[in-house]
Amino acid sequence: MPSAEELVQSCASIPTLPEIYVHARNVVDDPGSTGDHLAGIIKRDPALSAGLLRVANDPRHGFPRQIETIENAVRLIGPQATAEVVGAATVGRTFSGMPAYLMDVAKFWRKSLLCALLAGKIAESSGLDDSARFYVAGLFRDIGHLVLYQTVPQRAQSSFIEAGYLEASLADVEQSNIGCDFAEVGGEFMRSLGLPLQLERGVRWQLDPGKAGDFVLHASIVHLAGAIADHEEPVETTSRRPGWLSLHPDAVSSTKFAPASIPTLLAEAQTDLQRVLRLVSPLAKAA
Repeated sequence: MPSAEELVQSCASIPTLPEIYVHARNVVDDPGSTGDHLAGIIKRDPALSAGLLRVANDPRHGFPRQIETIENAVRLIGPQATAEVVGAATVGRTFSGMPAYLMDVAKFWRKSLLCALLAGKIAESSGLDDSARFYVAGLFRDIGHLVLYQTVPQRAQSSFIEAGYLEASLADVEQSNIGCDFAEVGGEFMRSLGLPLQLERGVRWQLDPGKAGDFVLHASIVHLAGAIADHEEPVETTSRRPGWLSLHPDAVSSTKFAPASIPTLLAEAQTDLQRVLRLVSPLAKAA
């Protein structure tokens, strides 16, 4: 069976689009940066630039004048919201080449955004500084499945179906059928892009956060966000939602996360998701 590294190396069709979002996120998180710095990142991508101007000039937002520059669009929309819609658009564009018969791309994309929003809110609720930085790790929590569905599509799809019927862990079934799971493949994908170590380790060790070493918080928050998102969207083959939510004890203890807060955090994340989807629609179409 191929290793995670071999699968990533053979997946030449996956572009490195997430990098522009990481750059944008880094600018937003840097207190010394300005909106003009963020605009400079976005202007490197003509499609994103066009899409952002469409967002800024959408009559529903009620801006009083025509927005003609990326700098003004960022100022009016706000750096945080701009980074969110850029992230959503780049991930959506990455997923757009997936054959419909293999994967429900719209659902996969939506779930990735929900996971990202949950990650940021979990970090904030746990009292962690710069909670927005965990948004990125949550956004790429499921990226390994993109690799699996493009390199071993039949085995990836059969693993998904089997896990649903057996009500088993998808990662365990993938290990049995493929030789590696989505988290391992996702971590390898992040490493291949040269993205920050905390992102790679957060994705790679999300299923066993205690093994993430210095990055246990990143892995724990990705785990918690992913578990909640999975619970909200049960495997389609069964159309059943498990009556219980399994959270890794290392993730709960390292973050001091209170499971009782899940309904509130989930409701907030779902509200924010609708806002982001409304903003990102014209941006994604342009991209």
